[in-house]
Amino acid sequence: MNTLEKFELMEKIVRELGDLQNSQQALIQKIGKIEVDNIELGDKRLEKDLPDMHQRVADNLDTIISILQYFADKTENFGDKNNVEALKEQQAINGATS
Repeated sequence: MNTLEKFELMEKIVRELGDLQNSQQALIQKIGKIEVDNIELGDKRLEKDLPDMHQRVADNLDTIISILQYFADKTENFGDKNNVEALKEQQAINGATS
């Protein structure tokens, strides 16, 4: 795998982690809505289990955010260190002349 391919794969992972973060946030919102609805309903099983689910998903979100920040920084540093913008420009020039 060449440097540009590696950088593009790293960028893809950053995007996927961002998608994962958004999904976890959506899950937290949905669980919260169910918790609110259950205030009126008063189902004991939901009262018992939903807070634990909410906490586990929130913990996962915290981990995802941490990993995303780390890997986004790593990707940016890799791009800077390897002058990826120049590599992209060269690839575009090579593609235009082929």
